[in-house]
Amino acid sequence: MQYRRLGRSGLQLSQLSLGSWVTYHNQVDVAAAREMLALAMDSGVNFFDNAEAYAAGKSETVMGEAIKALKWPRLNYVISTKFFWGLDREGDSINRKNTLNRKYLMQAIDGSLARMGLDFIDLIYCHRPDPLTPIEETVWAMSDMISQGKALYWGTSEWSADEIRAAWNFADKHHLHKPLMEQPQYHLFHRKRVEQEYKRLIEDTGLGLTTWSPLASGLLTGKYRKGVPAGSRGSLEGMGFLVKGLTDAARNAALAQFEVIATELGCSLSQLAIAWAACNPAVSTVITGASNLAQLRDNLTAVKVLAQLTPEVMARIDLISAPLAS
Repeated sequence: MQYRRLGRSGLQLSQLSLGSWVTYHNQVDVAAAREMLALAMDSGVNFFDNAEAYAAGKSETVMGEAIKALKWPRLNYVISTKFFWGLDREGDSINRKNTLNRKYLMQAIDGSLARMGLDFIDLIYCHRPDPLTPIEETVWAMSDMISQGKALYWGTSEWSADEIRAAWNFADKHHLHKPLMEQPQYHLFHRKRVEQEYKRLIEDTGLGLTTWSPLASGLLTGKYRKGVPAGSRGSLEGMGFLVKGLTDAARNAALAQFEVIATELGCSLSQLAIAWAACNPAVSTVITGASNLAQLRDNLTAVKVLAQLTPEVMARIDLISAPLAS
């Protein structure tokens, strides 16, 4: 496993990391999480991603209990969470969901710390932009969490380049902690935001990227070419919004061309897709997901493919991917 600095910080993250979206609590209990976290750490992974909204907070609880059982030294791992949607519980106050106001944020961090059983969280993100809260209010609150020692770095997830730049400029002007990283979706069929929209911003601010969904929620595994199989992510309750993308005919047809390249390199389609995302030098880490040990082993083996992605191979991939990418 290789490591990259997170943006212009001194913090180093493993090229591949492990996230908990969809899986933790829904498919993975504490015992299974402990096994997968241990395997990931043994493979060199040091970053583990989470969010308050995942399984209405239960994902944080599962990860926290699993890490506590593993008794890792706190310096050995980096952990994150994200704020915006709240816990989505019946009767929740209007000020604790779909917002980035100060009242919500300053209480949300305390809830995540309690569920994870931590004294501080390494990386905290604004999970989506909030057009109804002044960006100045959000920046002050996120910066204050760091000043209070509850977090070490803050960033954004799925914000536009203009929104990130506005937050960065305000923080810079007022000598606050600046947003250091962005967590965007990035895979072979979703490229333009990372490669085009953020390009100048990365050059100017040194923004680090912790990208998610390298397998396009499973599309790039090839399992959806004949529809949505039982037990897959697309079949889970609440995941119906993914189905249209997973069953896209043109993108599924393109998988056969990617498989030719994967076969030549001696890897799986999934490993090729993950390695391709990690090849981008602007990407600090690629967040992978897994519901069992076999999937996790297969995903992490993608690090062995990186050296084979020569400019010629990347050009072949680009010819297939670019015309179908958003």
